[in-house]
Amino acid sequence: MVRLTDHGVFVNGNQEISLEPPKDIAEASAEVTEAYIEEGRKKTMSYRILSKHNHSGDMKNLKLRFDSMVSPDNNYVNILQTARAAGLSEFRLPYVLSNCHNTLCAVGGTILEDDHAFGLSNVKKYGGIFLPPYRGVLHQYMREMMAGSEKMILGSDSHTRYGALGTMGIGEGGGELVKQLVGHTYDIPYPKIIGVRLTGKPGPGVGPMDVALSLIEKTFSNGFNKNNVLEFMGPGIRNISMEFRMGIDVMTTESAALSSIWCTDEQTEEYLMEHGRAGDYKRLSPDRGAYYDRFIEIDMDTVEPMIALPFHPSNAMSIREFKADMDRILGEVEEDGNKIKGGAGKPFCIRQHVKSGEFYPDQALVSGCAGGLFENIVAVSDILKSGMENETYGIKGQELNLHVNPASLPIMEDLMTRGIGSELALSGVTMRPCICGPCFGVTDAPANDQLSIRHVTRNYPNREGSKPTQGQMSAVCLMDARSIAATVRNGGKLTAATELDVEYRNIKHNFNKNIYEKQVFYNFGHGDPDAEIVKGPNIADWPEMAGLKTHLLLKVAGSYKGSVTTDELIPSGEISSYRSNPEKISGYTMVSRDPQYVPAAKSVRTISSRANLDDGANAITFGSVMISDQIGDGSSREQAASCQKVLGGFANIANEYSTKRYRSNLINWGLLPLRTEETLDIPAGSYLYIKDIRDILKSGKSDLNVYVLDEGFEIKDESELIGLSTSNIEKHKKRCIKTTLDKLTEEERDIILSGSLIIYYRK
Repeated sequence: MVRLTDHGVFVNGNQEISLEPPKDIAEASAEVTEAYIEEGRKKTMSYRILSKHNHSGDMKNLKLRFDSMVSPDNNYVNILQTARAAGLSEFRLPYVLSNCHNTLCAVGGTILEDDHAFGLSNVKKYGGIFLPPYRGVLHQYMREMMAGSEKMILGSDSHTRYGALGTMGIGEGGGELVKQLVGHTYDIPYPKIIGVRLTGKPGPGVGPMDVALSLIEKTFSNGFNKNNVLEFMGPGIRNISMEFRMGIDVMTTESAALSSIWCTDEQTEEYLMEHGRAGDYKRLSPDRGAYYDRFIEIDMDTVEPMIALPFHPSNAMSIREFKADMDRILGEVEEDGNKIKGGAGKPFCIRQHVKSGEFYPDQALVSGCAGGLFENIVAVSDILKSGMENETYGIKGQELNLHVNPASLPIMEDLMTRGIGSELALSGVTMRPCICGPCFGVTDAPANDQLSIRHVTRNYPNREGSKPTQGQMSAVCLMDARSIAATVRNGGKLTAATELDVEYRNIKHNFNKNIYEKQVFYNFGHGDPDAEIVKGPNIADWPEMAGLKTHLLLKVAGSYKGSVTTDELIPSGEISSYRSNPEKISGYTMVSRDPQYVPAAKSVRTISSRANLDDGANAITFGSVMISDQIGDGSSREQAASCQKVLGGFANIANEYSTKRYRSNLINWGLLPLRTEETLDIPAGSYLYIKDIRDILKSGKSDLNVYVLDEGFEIKDESELIGLSTSNIEKHKKRCIKTTLDKLTEEERDIILSGSLIIYYRK
């Protein structure tokens, strides 16, 4: 049971909603009421941590400095290139470069080891921390070695979550990390804080993914958690292990939350002590009378094994409910899949996975920062071992196979030392390197029309490797490792782990610190300014970018209905091999949804590029724009915005931006994040006009008019653009759309005016 309270509440000493307002607040004046609320806000764990890291002197408008940062190898090259262009001289805070995302050596793009050599040389020059390939997934390393009570960590991966250890983690685009590297702050209004009270205890066979999906299912579609901080409390916390807490915590990203923080206790203290960081423990708990803007209650006694159907973690329900109505539900999934496929090749079909009333997936994976934890993998072995009492049991080559990626080398070493690795091998499970491969879509892509069950963080369309415009389409369901193992043990028939009688072992993970001490290059504070940067031939610099002139003329390169995700804006999988070459990777923008977007944007750039950069040309900037109901759900990868910029984009118009981090990426790459309440029925190829855009930004205004021009207006070549006058544009105005930039800081306005964060810092 998940219950939502959509209004502000105070909590009592038992971390329950107070039935009586303190000091008769209900009868007090508005001023007194607000004073009580402000005092209540200060009693939360979030306020305690945010105030410690705030440098603005104003808790309503935060300027945060973080304790450390982390980036994976699918985006640290771009971050370092941006920081170097902005005048980087040293890493001002511990910065971990993790090599866990990209496992492709090269598919037309950068050789993987070129990126790693580049990263290592930057660590030598500027003083950072280098986590070599296959030693750990970035989030597990940060849990094991960097997180601690009352800390804040910024990461360029959206699943930067360490709340269970008392650390507020925030996943953002690369531009925000660049700001920290060159001495600036992370600027946000004080967020709403949502209390999450856990009660009860998960039953045998119920895992952290089941609890997480229950939360996501109730809170994503209604925006309940969007850009807010989740604060976990309640007696149920003591009933779950540290790894169980981490498994829930990392999935809070999929509810659209900004960050998370948990009450800490003796289990937290023990974990930090075992990892050599006893001094990082502080007891965290909200004080009596703490105030929360909203409240969530989760009774873990009632949580069932869950399944998230394609194509989002919020498309979740219990396995029991799914099995009761499979045909209808799978029909809806096929309908959604065929919209994504867009008519290429044969229709997407997965109802063939239902045989004699049972559901049979094709592939099973347990991996990464969510699935690859020690306790999850031990539970997998327990379930499969109990099936081996039958002499004929063992995963058969022609049936559903199971593959496991432990989250770190210390976890893998302990699994092998305890003999659990051997148990898995005898059961037929393959144990893989410590990478994010399956979750990121660069390994284990299913065949056409196949369906994979995975304990990973995401099941977005195409993340598993589909190529819908080429007729190749598959899908992923999210499940907990326990029910995945139960399904494998049951001959591939979808099975909730609670359906089986299993004796689960309570084996405590032993962390071997020697692995990291010997294998991680810790060079923070010891940079060598004379060290040479190693830069392979496919690592390219950022192209020249233009800022805004007096007025802005836009041509719609793509107009869409529904949500445009970051995985559609720039696909993961093999496209990530172009990650270090801005021009090459931009050529794949929207390729899985709209192959015409790139040619349309490039045609605008061809006309505009020289004129936009020429100060002597007219006072009109010409660029492309993307339009959709909702844009930006998903990854923090800055390429989702930087590729639009490289292609000549200057704005997006949406009814909603799915996440704060995507909106930040737009701003840092000089794109206007325009939002409107109006219905967006503007076709691709239309022209839009914003008069006096520079003055609007400089004046601090947020509301502005976007004019749709009539069909008689067209720019065919550079000479027409250079000779264009505002009076000529004005006479083609057809209708006006009221838009807003929402709240922008003065620095954000200056970044957009400059054209990008790089240009802004150069100035």
